[in-house]
Order: sequence, then C-alpha cells, then structure tokens
Amino acid sequence: MSTTSGATKSGSGGTTPAAPVRERLVDQAYRQIRDAIVAVRLPPGAPLDEKALSASLGLGLTPIRDALKRLTLEKLAVTYPRRGTFVTEINIADEARLTEVRVELEGLAASLAAERATDAERETLLRLVDDLERREVGVAEHVELDAHVHRALYAAARNEFLEAALNQYANLALRIWNFGLQGRPGAAEHACSQRAVVEAVVRGDALAARLAAEEHLRGFSEDVRSMVRARPA
Repeated sequence: MSTTSGATKSGSGGTTPAAPVRERLVDQAYRQIRDAIVAVRLPPGAPLDEKALSASLGLGLTPIRDALKRLTLEKLAVTYPRRGTFVTEINIADEARLTEVRVELEGLAASLAAERATDAERETLLRLVDDLERREVGVAEHVELDAHVHRALYAAARNEFLEAALNQYANLALRIWNFGLQGRPGAAEHACSQRAVVEAVVRGDALAARLAAEEHLRGFSEDVRSMVRARPA
C-alpha cells in the first residue's frame, strides 16, 4: 500500500520523516527569482532561461522549472509556446484592478487580525510600525518595511488562504511601485502610515481596522499610479 505521508521506515522499525530536500530547493529558487522580479532586477519582458537561472543560482533545473511554473501561476511570469518564459510586462491598468481586489481583502485581513491576533503579534505590529516611522531610509526600503507590516497583518488574520492571496497581490503591486521608482532616486517617501490600522488591531476594533486598511490601500494606490506616470521614458 502506498503512502503520501512523506515518511520512510528506519532500520529499527521506527518511522523517520523523509527530508524535504526538493521542496526546500524549489522554495529557494522561487524566492530568489520572485524577489529579483519584484525588485525589477529582472525587468518586465526579460527572458527567464532555465539554464541561465540554474547556473546563476547554483540550483538544478528541476527546482528552477517548478519555481517558474509557480511564478507563472502568480502572474509574475508568462510562458509562450516555442518561445520560452519571460517576466510579465507591466501595465498601469493592472494596478487599478489589483487595488479593487486588495482593498476588499486587506480590509478583511485587518478586521480578522483585530479579532484573532495574539498579544505577541500585536506587540510585533507596534514594533514594526514604530520602526517604519522612526527609520530614515530611501523610498524603496521604506516601501519594503511597509510591506513587512502588511505581511504581519496577513499572518495575524489566521487564514492561510487569505494570507496566500494577499501576499501574491502585494508582490504584484510592489513590482509596479519599484518599476515606477526607476530613474527617480529622489522620489518622495510613501506617506500613508499604517499606524491607524495597527492601533485598531491592537485595541481589537475590527471595524476601525478594516476602514483604516482600506484607506491606506487607496492612498498607496494613488502614490503608485502617480509614480508610474511620472517615470522617465
């Protein structure tokens, strides 16, 4: 009888969990390629050649292929028959459609976090937002710190399906922002604070957390669109 438990029998008759080596390599390949795409180190339209990525990342072809399949499902990459796989192009209209979805889901995540977050998670959220407001960093790092607050809120919502969807959409939105930043090193810092969201979560006010999260997302969306429109040709 076959098993899908991932365990193997040891010589002593006990059960020894099989080491998920392949999964770790796939995750490593996925994270590295994803981060390069989101940071626009791999620009829109760039080819994602399996052999070149395997050589540069020091990973085998199988985890690279599996990572590219995942990135294609998440719309960070696109595959064309007989041509290969490429980084997805950026369309400013995508940002508006992303925001339509994110506003609803971010509001839901914030309201659930207000109801479900542990004391430790509430403390972490306060520390992250304090760090975000206290540190003097460039705009790109500021947006990444802002993203850390978002991800902590997603985790505190205690819904893995919602968390996975929001992380996917956040990556797509962050890539558009980073694309707009290119050639604009002196761009103004993203000013929409998440303090109102975090403080509502900390005091357990689900409605206030939802409304603050929606307001934050709309402000971020306006910043992204204006940034991309002002991007040098």
